[in-house]
Amino acid sequence: MCSFTDYFIICSGSSERQLTALADSVAETAYKKHRLKSPRFQGHATGGWILIDFGDVIVHAFSPEQRKRYRLEDFWREARVVVRIQ
Repeated sequence: MCSFTDYFIICSGSSERQLTALADSVAETAYKKHRLKSPRFQGHATGGWILIDFGDVIVHAFSPEQRKRYRLEDFWREARVVVRIQ
């Protein structure tokens, strides 16, 4: 579907603290379980969107407001959903 990554993971956190914890946990778990080192981080919890870039996998951690605003699921609606957890 796109040339710059294989997978998107889209998740939400209900507060700045939760978004920061999500981003930190993703990076830590990726290292511990898969030996993936030093992802690139963009954005900040204060802005409601943190992007964690591992190259083949990009994780988007949104506040509910920013997730509604950017609607990435709608933008990538033709992509195959591998897992959906609600």
